[in-house]
Amino acid sequence: MRIALKVDVDTLRGTRIGVPGLRSLFLEIGVGATFLFSVGPDHTGRAIRRVFRPGFAGKVRRTSIVQNYGIRTLLYGVLLPGPDIGRRMGEEMRRVRDAGFEVGLHAYDHCRWQDGVTRADAAWTQREFTRALRAYAAVFGTRPSTVGAAGWQMNETAFALEEEYGLAYASDTRGRFPFYPRFDSRVFRCLQIPTTLPTLDELIGREGDEVDSILDRLFEKTLAEARDQVWTLHAELEGIRYRPQLKRLLLRWREAGVDLVDLGTFYRGLDRASCPACRVRQGSIPGRSGFLALQEDSPDAARRDKAGRAA
Repeated sequence: MRIALKVDVDTLRGTRIGVPGLRSLFLEIGVGATFLFSVGPDHTGRAIRRVFRPGFAGKVRRTSIVQNYGIRTLLYGVLLPGPDIGRRMGEEMRRVRDAGFEVGLHAYDHCRWQDGVTRADAAWTQREFTRALRAYAAVFGTRPSTVGAAGWQMNETAFALEEEYGLAYASDTRGRFPFYPRFDSRVFRCLQIPTTLPTLDELIGREGDEVDSILDRLFEKTLAEARDQVWTLHAELEGIRYRPQLKRLLLRWREAGVDLVDLGTFYRGLDRASCPACRVRQGSIPGRSGFLALQEDSPDAARRDKAGRAA
């Protein structure tokens, strides 16, 4: 049983404080993880525009947004100029890579992509995607090997660009098993490795307020299902306030014989020829505001998944 750890890094604060903490923790325990970086301006304050989305106000109440992100971060892009994360924190990002962890692209402007891509046309999507690639290359000197979209927000053009730029795998969606995204009659050849487990911020408040108890139930869920999983962490949450609870969960997984790996290792261990093509739709999930890109099972995919779990 494998669990791929995927760390989304949304903000300057997450890069400056959360990322070094997670890097040290993962090295101490000896586990793999993929860090996906936002490499342009931090405009987190503009997320206030989501206030009318279903579930957003409830998430703010449940997850202590101010405590987790800090007042200054919530003013970026509104009352304070958004700092350029890649320019200010490039050295820290490279430390993660140099420590042996897989690194990849999350977004150029996290807030802009998350709020705009589902309604955007092809020109807007190409412009934002290529801007992100350039900013990433300015930090790392090369294109990313993998990407994971901000807020699990995608459109058809974005999937096409991942194929066009030669990415072998990405993690932009929520789902149950790896698949190739299908739109009408076209199947894109950049494999999706979707997040399969609920994130911590989706569970806090819905399953109680004690994070240790929430993670205990997540641990039990993974062992009961006994299948490969992908779990998304956030540098701003598990990397700062909840790092002690995260350490306890990772140690429990290790003691139970679970392999904790990065997305690249997870990808290389797949039988890619047997991965099905599945449609991607916009839908909601418990604890997450608004809509996001969800894997839609086909009958054939469901049979393959059932057979895999039985094995």
